[in-house]
Amino acid sequence: MLIEFSVTNFRSFRDRQTLSMVAGRLSEHQDTHTFDSGLAGFDRLLLTSAVYGPNAAGKTNLLRALQAMQQFVLTSASTPAVLRDWRMPFRFDAASAAAPTVFEITFAIEGVRHEYGFALSEERVEEEWLIEYVHARGRTLFERRFDPSLDDYDWRFSDFLKGQKMVWKDLTRANALYISTAVQLNAKQLTPIFAWFQQKLSVIAGPGTHLNPTLTASLLERPDGKAKILPFLREADLDIADVAVRRDPVVGLLTSPAMMLEQGPGGTVALRASFTHPTLDGSAPVALDFADESSGTQVLFQAAGAWLKVLDEGEVILFDELENSLHPLIIRYLVEQFHSPAANPRHAQLVFTTHNTSLLEMDIFRRDQVWFVERGQGSPSRLYPLTEFAPRQEEKLERNYLRGRYGALPIVDGVPG
Repeated sequence: MLIEFSVTNFRSFRDRQTLSMVAGRLSEHQDTHTFDSGLAGFDRLLLTSAVYGPNAAGKTNLLRALQAMQQFVLTSASTPAVLRDWRMPFRFDAASAAAPTVFEITFAIEGVRHEYGFALSEERVEEEWLIEYVHARGRTLFERRFDPSLDDYDWRFSDFLKGQKMVWKDLTRANALYISTAVQLNAKQLTPIFAWFQQKLSVIAGPGTHLNPTLTASLLERPDGKAKILPFLREADLDIADVAVRRDPVVGLLTSPAMMLEQGPGGTVALRASFTHPTLDGSAPVALDFADESSGTQVLFQAAGAWLKVLDEGEVILFDELENSLHPLIIRYLVEQFHSPAANPRHAQLVFTTHNTSLLEMDIFRRDQVWFVERGQGSPSRLYPLTEFAPRQEEKLERNYLRGRYGALPIVDGVPG
């Protein structure tokens, strides 16, 4: 479960900004929109959060920051890194351009809270640390900090960290993370931390990132797959009676659109879907190919397997501009799935950026689930919660946002809105 994420000096974020999934002391939707964390020092956590703001304010950069952190954890030990490609500092003042970029995250695995972070300069990993909270008082499992006076790292290890920690230390490059290196060398105690980034966290932000459509095809190949996919599509108000996916070998040029292409041992395979729709007069149902369906149906169907996997396995997903190609009611339906104890028994979490103000209603979100990002010309992005304005429980959120009460609106002819 995700508790907090902070970033400093990354793209449009200069000062330390924090997104928190810790629920406030509010009465609304407590049983559906929050869950008991089971952690000492924390009461309840949020299942979803929505982030609003104008174009170029920094919404996507917030998600890209966590995406960069995740990818650096997963690849730094195996792939030599050019650190300037990862840290991307705020560029509108000289001090920030020379300062490190810092990523910090707090999350829980099986009832144990972890705080992990690192700082990057163009030359090296300047700092890295991991604190675990088996008890209310945390213990630092390891910490490294570069000491310019020694031209080397000052390392500190806890006796609670088991294994060949000094061997892992000696094999950790300056441009790689200790946790990534240690896991590559079979550090069993640190493997669950690495696995959380690899298996429990998905960030859909920027070009080239999307939900994996093969998960939908794979789910449909299971005996219970269609029973899961069809209600998901029907409840999202899609008039689909049946669905089928087939894999056709591609010989020569692709002659008709496919859902996606797969590379297998036998060559290229085209994934094709067909949807059966009822007719108005009750005659034989009509089958339509994937390419004949609306873009909204295509997007939702391709992503259905991934969404169901997130819910089934209790994952954390951050999604940039969730409304792309989806009707507002379908977005509302997806959010409601995360708020449903039946659909989301393992407390999967969703954070998404959006321009869809129709979701700003008290029956959809609690007041502590709404965040804003704003940025003036050349100034850094600022992330802040709706609760900063102490809104009343009966407040009309959409109306007040569009009137500029909460900020984070585009400037049109010198006027917000």
